[in-house]
Amino acid sequence: MSKLIASAAIRGAHTLVKQAEELLEKTTAEKGRDFAFEFPDTAFYLPMIYAMTAFPVKTLGDMKVALGLAKELLHDEPEEHLWKPYLGEALDSGMATLFAEEILLALKYINGLEPAKDPETGYVYNGFITDTIQRNLGIQLVDGTMPGFAAIIGAAPNDDVAVSIVRELQEKNILTFLSGNVNGNSVTKQLLRKGVELGWDTRIVPLGPDTEHTLYALDWAIRASLIFGGKKPGEYKEHLKYQKDRVFAFAVVLGELNNIIWTTGAGAINMGFPAIADTDVPVIHPTGVCIYEEVDKELDPGKIVQRAIEQRGLKISVEKPPIPVAYGPAFEGERIRKEDMFIEFGGQRTPSFEWVRMKELNEIEDNKVIIVGDGWKEKYEKGGQMPLAIVIDAAGRKMQKDFESVIERKIHHNINEAQGLWHMGQRDLNWIRISSNAKKEGITLEHIGVVMTTMTHHRFKSIVDKVQVTIYTDEKDVLAIQEEARKAYKDRDQRLGSLTDEAVDIFYSCLLCQSFAPSHVCV
Repeated sequence: MSKLIASAAIRGAHTLVKQAEELLEKTTAEKGRDFAFEFPDTAFYLPMIYAMTAFPVKTLGDMKVALGLAKELLHDEPEEHLWKPYLGEALDSGMATLFAEEILLALKYINGLEPAKDPETGYVYNGFITDTIQRNLGIQLVDGTMPGFAAIIGAAPNDDVAVSIVRELQEKNILTFLSGNVNGNSVTKQLLRKGVELGWDTRIVPLGPDTEHTLYALDWAIRASLIFGGKKPGEYKEHLKYQKDRVFAFAVVLGELNNIIWTTGAGAINMGFPAIADTDVPVIHPTGVCIYEEVDKELDPGKIVQRAIEQRGLKISVEKPPIPVAYGPAFEGERIRKEDMFIEFGGQRTPSFEWVRMKELNEIEDNKVIIVGDGWKEKYEKGGQMPLAIVIDAAGRKMQKDFESVIERKIHHNINEAQGLWHMGQRDLNWIRISSNAKKEGITLEHIGVVMTTMTHHRFKSIVDKVQVTIYTDEKDVLAIQEEARKAYKDRDQRLGSLTDEAVDIFYSCLLCQSFAPSHVCV
């Protein structure tokens, strides 16, 4: 292992333990050693310390005990002229760092300094990640919708590069945490300057302005093995193995590295999370602690995301419709406000509905998009409001009438996953908006149909062989066909309403979640 990396990790650990100790003494003097604390909305005390040691930190007095555990992991800096393997000392220092950072951030919460607020922009960072968010995102980790998460530390060479890196992660459905800074600049500030929407809805979550805030992402990861993995507090080997094998996380370090970044990185490497830097740093290529390389570099910012994914061992398959905007679940939470809107359909402003019909294979043409309406192009180019009917005809040898409503419910996701498109509601109570930016990128009504054909094939490839989409834009056509759709909705509701438990004699079990939660089974 590089002596430079080991020395930096050890120095950084000593620095953070000292900072935590000083703030702990100050806070204890003010509030007393019995002062109780817990992070917001968690049942796991200080999660990293609890998972690794089984010690529940409940008070300032407990923090002193936990800090003592961190001190036991500290080592002296390597001697100048003595060579030896430094990996063990560096990894110990990394774990001491995670303990110290967790205590330090807890103390900052007690002193009203967390979640951090940027003095220039007024932006309030996320801070600690709650158990509720952990559980809500669990299913996405289980089914592969969210294949992993990235922690970006520092600042990109310029704002455009920052946007490019984050957009690529979004398109690959990877949750992105932001922390750290380079001389006061950070990816968070760069994205804010470019008007990028941040938060859980867009899967871009700024944790805090300092490198230490990366600990919140690692706390989030370690709770996965407590909540989903069935690992008990104190089973540190099992926790670390679970992280390496099942939590696909990695760090992207942008800008120059300092002792704090190196030592926090050493803590992450303990968990099997590798790091890749955009600067010329020493590398650690022997595998073992991580699946592949522990530390690597990629000087081309256009290749750094793909290199990080390969380094972590992630296999990502993304189906992107041939449309001129980015596409993926990361854009589902995007909001299009009235001032950002180019055109809207439905929302009780114009007639609008969506309907999936089962057809025979010889009745439709696969991947065909038909738009019906007088002068629809001119009406669309004006913007504002328009009537809209989206009729999806699906055919397949295994297609059944009961599948119509299932395919129909996915229209919401199909549209929302396109950047600059927004969808709410269902059936004849839907509401769709297209943003001005999406229009500038070249989005047309035909692209809505393209999204439907592509994603219906992708999501339902085992039952759907052909998909054809017809879009109606004249109000008289929309209203006429809407009546047919409403009859179909009513028939479905009556059919479903007659279904009772007593009428069902076949039940199904699902073990899908065992890829992430080995002790779970659904019936």
